[in-house]
Amino acid sequence: MGGLALAVAFIVVELYLSIAFPEQRTKTPGRLVVLLSSLAMFALGFWDDIKPLGAKLKLLGQIAIALTVCGFGIGIQQFKIPFTSTVLDLGGWGVFLTVLWLVGMTNLINLIDGVDGLAGGICLMLMVLLIYVGHDSSGFECLGAGMAGALIGFLWFNFPPARVYLGDSGAYFLGFQIGLLSLINSHKGTVLMAMVAPMFVLALPILDTGLAILRRGLRGLPIFRADKRHLHHHLLRMGLSRRKVVFYFYGVTLLFMAMAFAAYWSRGNLIPVLLGVGSLILLLCAGRLRFSRNWFAVRRVVSGSLQMREEVQYTLALMRWLELEGGRHISVNELWSDFVLAAQRLGYTSVKLSLADGERVWASSDGCLRTHSVVEALEGGRLGSLELKAPACETGAVLVPGTQSCKRSFCPCVAEEQVFEIVSELLAEGWIKAVRKLESGDQDPLRFDTKRASPSRSVRRRSSFSSPASVRIPQASHKPADSLGNAAR
Repeated sequence: MGGLALAVAFIVVELYLSIAFPEQRTKTPGRLVVLLSSLAMFALGFWDDIKPLGAKLKLLGQIAIALTVCGFGIGIQQFKIPFTSTVLDLGGWGVFLTVLWLVGMTNLINLIDGVDGLAGGICLMLMVLLIYVGHDSSGFECLGAGMAGALIGFLWFNFPPARVYLGDSGAYFLGFQIGLLSLINSHKGTVLMAMVAPMFVLALPILDTGLAILRRGLRGLPIFRADKRHLHHHLLRMGLSRRKVVFYFYGVTLLFMAMAFAAYWSRGNLIPVLLGVGSLILLLCAGRLRFSRNWFAVRRVVSGSLQMREEVQYTLALMRWLELEGGRHISVNELWSDFVLAAQRLGYTSVKLSLADGERVWASSDGCLRTHSVVEALEGGRLGSLELKAPACETGAVLVPGTQSCKRSFCPCVAEEQVFEIVSELLAEGWIKAVRKLESGDQDPLRFDTKRASPSRSVRRRSSFSSPASVRIPQASHKPADSLGNAAR
């Protein structure tokens, strides 16, 4: 609910300014557009926090809000060619660029909101920059100062260990507001340093987002799908604490913030030098991180990702089928058999699902001695915990009898470590989506005996269904599951 607190602070600041400084409203006629559009973007994110809307529906809502802003005359209207006095009228392209800028900034802040305090701290730095820029051009510096104060108060409770979180509502609200104020600060609709300067502050998030889009596109994953392969996730896996990760990001961002001020003070004359310095800083940081060295092996990364695409697409198709089955079953216990079938088709050798009333275990008899293993806590443990195992050997390797540690003539794609990691995440997400189709909407811990509250006529009553001969599903042990905290660990 942190986004709600920021939205309330925004309204209070705007009301105070309208009462204490009414002359500012006459100088800045676009204030009502800023107020209503920012609150509309907050409402979209808040709706998604309460009830997930889906990536496509959220994107359409963001585009609609951005187009509304363009309809009131706020946007990129002209473009000045750098280092010249030539100004180009953009016409219809200005609307496209405005929507792209506002939607991009909105989602950029949302994508970096993966570690407590990270998105809020970067937004605070951006607000400080926009206060300075707005003092010279737009008259929105007081509103920016009020939001900076609200962010300081928010970070007091959001810094690790956090007690309040931004949610989609807060991330959308801040990202859209930063993008909108950057547009307004641009002199008479011309793209000047008021828009270029925030790009320096957002150098790390832009790099991280670009890598995420490239990574997902190569592997055949949905571009808007969340994952745990952002820069801050890599740093956490290296053993750094959440506080250290946030401080490292703050330090690098402060360097780029100083470059942003230098770019603005120089009216763009120092941009080539600053771009070179910024690139050098990023390369030096990447050189000190072990995981980043793999990014420079372009041929190996691209070929591995392309080989992974087919398995990822097959997994997505299976998970779509499992999600549809969730809407056709009566109970969680029935859905479990289909989940095991999907895991078997993907090449897993063991599946263990622990819920509030016990656990179910399926294991293949031809498992390898060496296995990959992962434990997924589903929705923080409310939907239980899922333990998955798969053989650990080279993808598609033909094994010589007597030399292998398992009875397989070949190993499935999921035996490769990176494929196992991605497919396991997709399998866990598929189970969550399938269960949501079956649940009645309450927030109680999931149980195997959970049944649909009021089955509709469209729900198919399953006839006698037997699992494949190789799939053996023993009866539940009915022993209490381990605590959700231990399962997550």
